[in-house]
Amino acid sequence: MDIYKEVTDRIMAQLENGIIPWQKPWIASGNAVSHVTGHSYSLLNQMLLGRPGEYVTFAQCQKEGGKVKKGEKSSMVVFWKFIEQEDEDTHEKKQVPFLRYFNVFHIDQCEGLKAKHQKELPNTANADEAADAIIHDYCERSGVKLQHQEGDRAFYRPSTDSITLPLLAQFAETAEYYSTAFHELTHSTGHASRLNRLEKTAFFGTEAYSKEELIAEIGAATLVNYAGIETSSSFRNSAAYVQNWLKVLKDDKRFIVSAAGKAEKAVALILGE
Repeated sequence: MDIYKEVTDRIMAQLENGIIPWQKPWIASGNAVSHVTGHSYSLLNQMLLGRPGEYVTFAQCQKEGGKVKKGEKSSMVVFWKFIEQEDEDTHEKKQVPFLRYFNVFHIDQCEGLKAKHQKELPNTANADEAADAIIHDYCERSGVKLQHQEGDRAFYRPSTDSITLPLLAQFAETAEYYSTAFHELTHSTGHASRLNRLEKTAFFGTEAYSKEELIAEIGAATLVNYAGIETSSSFRNSAAYVQNWLKVLKDDKRFIVSAAGKAEKAVALILGE
């Protein structure tokens, strides 16, 4: 049986059933959030703050009965505030954005406060010996670095030839964890030192990026099947992910044929065939 063709045909059949909602397979964790509201800060503020956890202003800390530890320095958070202004000539009123900021402290810089928005991780995914062997063997042969980080991102970074994954404990299903890992492994095969598939212009929103996502997800679905840990929900989620990117490519299913061929080469490299 041609496992690549079989998996691709099944994905195609699943897509014929209509729109399938893709779900992120891990529980988001590790963002910087407001201690008062529990809302995550914007991506820009996440970078400004530099580390996950809950943050408060000086006044918020005092209001909750805490106090900022002596010598602690605050971090800056920015936001846009719209102010109504009247045009001097037309007298037309319009909303003008102004960039504002305020200072916050991480709750471990405070005394008398406890975290109250920590998400409980599923801790229901289990390590799989066969799948781990595939990952370990490929990383040993290729030199790709793999690290786990509690957070809300899974990605491959070509500049450092490294993969970052959420923690196993953040996943509800074993197959979904390994599908995510295999997805990023497939991306890594495109490095210039391997299959030289990754294009410098393949940034989010481009056709090249969309095609690469199709390759990675077909590769992931194939490897999960090969490792014998596929479930109906993990396969359905893979098909939904592929469908999302086909929408970007205007539902041109010919791209799957092209992606499947490149995924086959990627999987062969990962398995050392």
